[in-house]
Amino acid sequence: MSTATTSDPTSTSTTEEVRGAWRVVAEREISTRVREKSYVYSAVIMILGVVATVVLTSILGGRPTDYKVAVTDDASAAVVSAASTVVDRTDDGSTARPQQVASAAAAEKAVRDGDADAALIATDDGYEMVGKEEIDSTLSTALTTAGSTAALTANADRQGVDLAELQKGSAVSERLLDPADGDAGARQLAAYVFLILFYITAITFGMSIAQSVVQEKESRVVEILAAAVPIRAMLWGKIAGNTLLAFAQILLLAIAGIASLAATGETGLLTALGPAVGMYVVFFVLGFVALAGLWAVAGSLASRQEDLQSTTMPGQVLLFAPYIIAFSAGAGVKTVVSMLPIMSAMLMPSRMAEGGVPVWQIAVAVVVNVLGAIGIVRLAARLYERTLMRTERKIGFGEALRLSE
Repeated sequence: MSTATTSDPTSTSTTEEVRGAWRVVAEREISTRVREKSYVYSAVIMILGVVATVVLTSILGGRPTDYKVAVTDDASAAVVSAASTVVDRTDDGSTARPQQVASAAAAEKAVRDGDADAALIATDDGYEMVGKEEIDSTLSTALTTAGSTAALTANADRQGVDLAELQKGSAVSERLLDPADGDAGARQLAAYVFLILFYITAITFGMSIAQSVVQEKESRVVEILAAAVPIRAMLWGKIAGNTLLAFAQILLLAIAGIASLAATGETGLLTALGPAVGMYVVFFVLGFVALAGLWAVAGSLASRQEDLQSTTMPGQVLLFAPYIIAFSAGAGVKTVVSMLPIMSAMLMPSRMAEGGVPVWQIAVAVVVNVLGAIGIVRLAARLYERTLMRTERKIGFGEALRLSE
């Protein structure tokens, strides 16, 4: 049984040995993971999920609609053409197009068969809109407005009234102090996708790090490795190798998302989300480096696989907390937390996707994450050195901190 009296390899190792050794460990981590089917399958599934999300959002996310309205006479056709302008103002890029038919019965048949979205039939009192199960609210409002205007104009002409003079001063305009982004829904969805992808990737790779450390302890492989490689170099190698693997996966997901936006013609949304996607990759690397150190320590504290449920809890809490904050906290809380170590790696890109984040806050979050990653990895290295060779029982974080003093 290994004990705490095992000599510390780093006490006699040179800086050059550590630097060379961690590369060997990192290469071993990478070569081991890329051969695992689970790694390949999870990457493929996540990429397909990102592509599917973008495509479905593009299909269901309010693309321009060409409404077809069945009409029986030129006057009704003119009303539909006038309604097209109203439709375009209400739903950018959409149109209303008259579809001439022979009779009111033929117009109803066109609606019933799905050949027309609605029918506009002239009556003694004006016009009647006919739909199948329902009439789209945008189209209904546009036809009502255009029909009322056409009737009012015709009545004014018959009475010899100057309609323009009569309506003078009746216009009501609209001005928004803080207009909503037209892509607000898609940007918010992207913000949540950022959170989900970070969480899944960090949990997957984090647990892999912790399980790898425990497996090496249980099989006593760690004793062989420690005889040839400084313990601190083992930690750095695991962090570097898994960070590169996670970075590669996140980069592929970002490329898949960008390619999907370009392929679906969402160039405006792509331009808006471009900076957020780029910074997401940066923040992910910074956040994951710190998390990787914590996950490795969680593995070194455990003596068997069953212990990971408790030793990995702090890392899981750090990853889950941003979800609660993102969905339930106010803007002020989100702003503050998005500039804290690790959690800002999840929340800041999410806020950037929604838009309106000052540059100084992004800069602060980057600096804080860099400093936080350095500090957490240094602390993790000390804990890892003191606990890795203790295989007889599980060690708590508190005890590990006291041992490191």
